[in-house]
Amino acid sequence: MSETPSRNDTYTHGHHSSVLRSHSARTAQNSAAYLLPALSTGARVLDVGCGPGSISLDFARHVAPGQVIGLERSQTAVAAAQRAAQVAGVANAGFVVGDVYALEFEDASFDVVHAHQVLQHLSDPPAALREMRRVCRPGGLIAVRDADYSAMSWYPASAGLTRWLDLYMQVARANGGEPDGGRHLLAWAHAAGLQHVQPSASVWCYATPEERAEWGQTWAIRVTESAFASQAVAGGFADPVELEELAGAWRDWASDPDGWFTIPHGELLCWAQ
Repeated sequence: MSETPSRNDTYTHGHHSSVLRSHSARTAQNSAAYLLPALSTGARVLDVGCGPGSISLDFARHVAPGQVIGLERSQTAVAAAQRAAQVAGVANAGFVVGDVYALEFEDASFDVVHAHQVLQHLSDPPAALREMRRVCRPGGLIAVRDADYSAMSWYPASAGLTRWLDLYMQVARANGGEPDGGRHLLAWAHAAGLQHVQPSASVWCYATPEERAEWGQTWAIRVTESAFASQAVAGGFADPVELEELAGAWRDWASDPDGWFTIPHGELLCWAQ
């Protein structure tokens, strides 16, 4: 077992229902396509920071009869993932509460260790990667993907969304995270001692009416009701009046038929030695 000390990192988004709703739209295809060709039947997979489990369940379908374990620090998220597995009838996926810095698994327990949008929220990403490496078998894969907030772009121009992005960066960095995590992945992997790596990048794009409506609506709620909102106010970065204005900016963007939003991501496949 690991002797890595646990850290009390703060998750900027929290696990409000609007966050879990947004994260439930993530699939292995739209969020882990770079990893899918390497997943084989019978593989044992650990999905760190699994959220409501939508990616984990897709992995389970790919590797069946192999096992997928989704790990989250939040019991709320674990319960949501367990419900999703039950509804989907996926029996080879389980979900547990745990700490990425101190995984309660033996050395070399998994063929693949995956983390999506996790490292950007941590105060010590190399330490987390070393722990992920510990539980990955020699020759196995550590796979990570993170957004790059500074590289996000949208149309039309919006002072409200510009302010939202600035505010998010302030809050995330005050929490000890690095919201531009995507561009740091290679450096973090090298700092963790991982040398056999394959970097790549991909994007999310929200441009159809349905995509704009869902992305804009969930962020309008998140910016006023989620942990991000309470952290912004508690840290003195914004007040409730401004947060309501930012929610309005998200709704305005979502209602524009020309609206477009893209999020670049960095990705890494790291072969454990």
